Amino acid sequence: MLDRTQLDRKKHPDDDAAPSIAPEADSAVETIAEPTPRSGWRPAEVLKRGWRYFTALTFSSLTRRIVSLNLVGLIALVTGILYLSQFRAGLIDARAQSLLVQAEIIASAIAASATVETNTITVDPDRLSDLKTGETYGPSEELLSGIEFPINPERVAPVLRRLISPTKTRARIYDRDGVLTLDSRNLYGRGDVLRFELAPPSTEKPGIAERTMIAIRTWLNRGDLPLYRELGPENGNGYEEVQQALNGRKASMVRINDRGEVIVSVSVPVQRFRAVHGALMLSTQGDDIDQMVTAERLAILKVFGIAAAVMIVLSLLLASTIAGPVRRLAESAERVRRRIKTRVEIPDFSRRGDEIGHLSGALRDMTGALYNRIEDIERFAADVAHELKNPLTSMRSAIETLPLAKTEDSRGRLLAVISHDVRRLDRLISDISDASRLDAELQRQDAAPVNIRRLIETLTSVANETQYGTDVKVKARFEGVANDTFSVPGHDSRLGQVIANLLSNAQSFSEPGGEVRVTCRRLKSEIEIVVDDDGDGIRPGAFDKIFERFYTDRPQHGFGQNSGLGLSISKQIIEAHGGRIRAENRAAPANAEGDSRIAGARFVVRLPAI
Repeated sequence: MLDRTQLDRKKHPDDDAAPSIAPEADSAVETIAEPTPRSGWRPAEVLKRGWRYFTALTFSSLTRRIVSLNLVGLIALVTGILYLSQFRAGLIDARAQSLLVQAEIIASAIAASATVETNTITVDPDRLSDLKTGETYGPSEELLSGIEFPINPERVAPVLRRLISPTKTRARIYDRDGVLTLDSRNLYGRGDVLRFELAPPSTEKPGIAERTMIAIRTWLNRGDLPLYRELGPENGNGYEEVQQALNGRKASMVRINDRGEVIVSVSVPVQRFRAVHGALMLSTQGDDIDQMVTAERLAILKVFGIAAAVMIVLSLLLASTIAGPVRRLAESAERVRRRIKTRVEIPDFSRRGDEIGHLSGALRDMTGALYNRIEDIERFAADVAHELKNPLTSMRSAIETLPLAKTEDSRGRLLAVISHDVRRLDRLISDISDASRLDAELQRQDAAPVNIRRLIETLTSVANETQYGTDVKVKARFEGVANDTFSVPGHDSRLGQVIANLLSNAQSFSEPGGEVRVTCRRLKSEIEIVVDDDGDGIRPGAFDKIFERFYTDRPQHGFGQNSGLGLSISKQIIEAHGGRIRAENRAAPANAEGDSRIAGARFVVRLPAI
């Protein structure tokens, strides 16, 4: 091998090293410099790769399926038309009828030109003298039936040639024994008879293209037609129509030869004075019928070509309205999976008003919910880490300070702080676990009718018995007529958790000896639950914050007793049941000076009723 420097040096004869290079080296350089074709870039390979690139770039798999299925239906229709064409059947029937008329005319002419043998006819002179006026004398029918009319080929050949030549048909004359007397293929000149046998046809096999055409034509034309075979001169009775003609009946047959060409043949008796002296067989030659059928099929194929072009264009337009949007939606979904951006915008096709538009809207909603869920999980994880860090930091400080405590009182206070933080961690972990599996539980369980009245009565009774460490009583009241139902579709355990959270929250904010009131009423298609307490109410601006995770706004003595997830979980449960929850303050009646004050907090829950 020569490197690039050597090649450049050999290309310039003015170089100092040029004289030392032999002519053979020059030729070798030229051979090396000429690129050799690689086997992977053959024309067939190039076309194949080009077609693959074109189909991958232009047509999607869905487009190819739509075009292919539409074309398959059209091809099946055209194939059925070509195979079951009534034009071919009608053409064959018309051809058979015309051949029968032609054969009868030719048979009459042949019978008229036959030689009459009169040697056996004798004339009686006495009978001639007895004739009366108007009478004729001739042989009787019995005598005429015995007269022979031999078909003389020399006399019949000119007549046959004149009658057959314009029709492009083949005529064969058989005697009464079914022996071939005359064949129009053997006529030449002006009616002379060819006395020698023709050479056998060439045995050379047709080419692959011709064999393919023959196979297609045979498949289209064969059907239930028998195969035509050329019989010997003495086997005329082997043709069914000839056999019937020798019995005095005309007949026709339709066959197909080994080249797939339709052969129509008819046979009529050659008779005179009702005596059958032979049979005339007329048959089509070559593919005259097939040419007409082929012309009709070509016309059908032209119509098919136009229809196929229109169908392909319409299929491509249809596919572009389906495959294009689907491909864009798939690419967007792939980008969402890879999360190339913070938020991937799904194409909006909802204005289409069809399944693609519905799919686009569903994907957009699903993607939005997915992103919201991911962001909620991220915020939740950050909040959990923050909330867990506080008690852990407090515990760490207490544990590190515990060895330094000098008095039992100091060590007791530190141990109390550690115990408080451990309980706080336990509550946090329990509530976090409950909040994390809430959505999964609500999705897995089937909704069932829940009797809110019975649920509130049970939870009120439990709250009054336990009082959650306080002496705050709970009273329940139900407004409406006696037959009102307070049933909602949902999960009784989770709805009970919401009411229990609201009751415990109201009791914790109420003063000792206070009262919490629960009112349940039916409002048309909703059930409303109102929980009132007599506490200090909610700070202005915190009506929405209290439903956030880990948010708490309690007096100093109650700090650390709650995880801050109760109201957040309650809101999540209510919204999962198709309801809503809100918080507000109750205003007390104005005093003598006209000032009003907050009488307590109020939580209002509304759920769809059954």
